[in-house]
Order: sequence, then structure tokens, then C-alpha cells
Amino acid sequence: MKHVVMFSGGIGSWAAAKLVAKEHGTENLYLVFTDVKGKAESPHIGEDEDTYRFIEDAVKNVGGHYIYLNEGRDIWEVFKDKKFLGTSRLAHCSFQLKQIPARKWLEANCDPAETVIYLGIDWTETHRLPAIERNYLPYIAKAPLTNPPYMDKEAMISWAQSEGLKTPRLYDLGFSHNNCGGGCVKAGQAQWKKLYNLMPERFMVWEQKEQEMQEYLGRPVAILKETQNGLTRPLPLIELRRRIDSAPQLIDDSDIGGCGCFVDREDNNGENA
Repeated sequence: MKHVVMFSGGIGSWAAAKLVAKEHGTENLYLVFTDVKGKAESPHIGEDEDTYRFIEDAVKNVGGHYIYLNEGRDIWEVFKDKKFLGTSRLAHCSFQLKQIPARKWLEANCDPAETVIYLGIDWTETHRLPAIERNYLPYIAKAPLTNPPYMDKEAMISWAQSEGLKTPRLYDLGFSHNNCGGGCVKAGQAQWKKLYNLMPERFMVWEQKEQEMQEYLGRPVAILKETQNGLTRPLPLIELRRRIDSAPQLIDDSDIGGCGCFVDREDNNGENA
């Protein structure tokens, strides 16, 4: 039986891999990382630089076979090809750059009758399990961290540190996810505010790329939206930045957003409003 962990570079996928390795050993364990960097040379496009360091250390710690996949495009190239800027409602980037490459690798290398897929969601995200199980059919998909002993993110980080691992720096900086360098089209206002305050150069790259998409599509699309007086409208990063500088108290610090790269599916009928 092959045991395949979708190895994102986050603490959850590391903890899930450790549990799988403990139960099944590492001879038939595969850690699959799908990179969103493409061929981009900018350090501000793709994962945070420290994520790659953590993955290398984590693979050595867990054992098994490391599988690196890179579709060849970065997220902005995907948005242009799809003529659609990713948002919290629809993220073509995760489907095109993570789910499809991983699925192709599975179908080329793994017999569904002899393979189990594992993801790093924990007990607070059990509502995602039905979608995960449907999406991976005919493969069996499991989430070890949804079972006892229940661990929160802090417990997983402490566990990793007890193993001698230096955890990803984004966690140390207060980010809830270690994805896309601290930015993400599914992130909320609070995460973008944190990115601007801690990594302004990276924020400015996202802001510039968003403006390029507006020019490319010929309409005022934005990653974020806001609702005022019952009306919903795009909230461009350039406008969010101006608010952070002038009136940070107006930013919704509870709006963190979330990540669903290996859960959510692409809706081909989606359009930017």
C-alpha cells in the first residue's frame, strides 16, 4: 500500500506525515509538494523563501520519498490565462497549480486500490472532510489530525521543535498559514494588513500584480471585496494600503480568511465581478 501525503510546507502536513510514518513506516511513504512559483525569479512570488528550507528539513525528519511538482506557471500567469483574478470565492491558482499536477502524478504513479491520500487539516476543519473524500475518489483520502490525540497548531509547532525542527518563519511572525509567502487570494483584510506591516515589499508586488490584472482585463477587479450600505464592491490592495496608513482602525482585524488549496474545486462558470 502506498501512503501519499500532500506536503504543503505547513505544520499540519508535517504533523500528518509524522503520524502516517509512525503507523505505516516510510518505505512506501510519499511526500508530495506542489510548488506555485513556476519559473518566476522574484522572491516575492510563490512560497516564502523559508518554506523551501522547512520542507527540506521536514523531509529529512519524516523520511520517505519526496516528490516535487511544478506546473511551470506562477499564480499570476494562471490568472491571465483564465482571464480571472483569484478571490476568496474562486482560486484558479490552487486548482491549476496544486490539485491538477498532484492528480496527474497520482494517476500516473498510484493505483487507487493500493493508495491512501493524507491531508494536514486538523480537528477544527472536519467540515471539509466530505469534500476532500469526494474530490479524491476513487482514491481513499484521510486526515489523521482530525482524530485523537487532538492537536492545535501551537501543539504541532511545539512537537516539531522538540524534534529539532525550526518551524516556518511566517508562523513566528504571526501568520495563521504558511502559504504563498504570507499573501493569498483567500486571505482577509487582517492578513493583508499584517503582510503590509511586516513585509511591505512583498505586499507592493501583490498590489502591482493586481493592478496589472485590472489593466489586462479592463475592469476594476480586486482580490478583496467589501460591503457598505448593502452594496458589495471590489477593495483593491492599493486602497487597503492607503487605509492602513491613514486609518488602520478601520481594517477588520478579525477578517483573516482561510486556505483550501487541496479542498476547494474550480468553478468554470465563475467570473470576476
